[in-house]
Amino acid sequence: MKGLNIMLVGVGGQGTLLASRVLGNVALKRDFDVKVSEVHGMSQRGGNVVTYVKMGERVYSPLVEAGEADIILAFEQLEAYRWLEYLKEGGRMIINRQRIDPMPVITGKAKYPEGIIEKISETGVDIIATDALETAKECGNAKAVNVVLLGILAKSTDIEKDIWIEALKEVVPERFLESNLNAFERGYNT
Repeated sequence: MKGLNIMLVGVGGQGTLLASRVLGNVALKRDFDVKVSEVHGMSQRGGNVVTYVKMGERVYSPLVEAGEADIILAFEQLEAYRWLEYLKEGGRMIINRQRIDPMPVITGKAKYPEGIIEKISETGVDIIATDALETAKECGNAKAVNVVLLGILAKSTDIEKDIWIEALKEVVPERFLESNLNAFERGYNT
């Protein structure tokens, strides 16, 4: 693998930061140079969170520019739509079908756009869309949405599955490990 530029986009509280730590560990286990950069937009109040993860033989900048992302891992569908321009031609978007209303929608000042995944699909982007929240609940931990998505991401790379599992074991707290490993497997086998 020459290099991989990944963006994780979501809403505060969805576990994007834990997912980026797992990705960073995966890269280090493969002896890649890795840079992780996090941008928080009022994340504690349900605002958007964007994390850039760049890995490869040599990485100079931590940021992914528009048109450079190999993979966008979207924890919420509106965030997928918002960051679509960052996906490179031939890139892949992994989208959680979950809808989380932003504050303007909650207050009635805006409407949540309908048909987001269909609109993204119409652009010709390679999409995997899944209900990661439902899968996480079935695994016994509704907060494991991030790990379901990581499982799907892992299957989309040439990085060995056991490396992903080792990284999860190092990052996920012991009391949540079993449900998270189950969530990873379910995502991986989607």
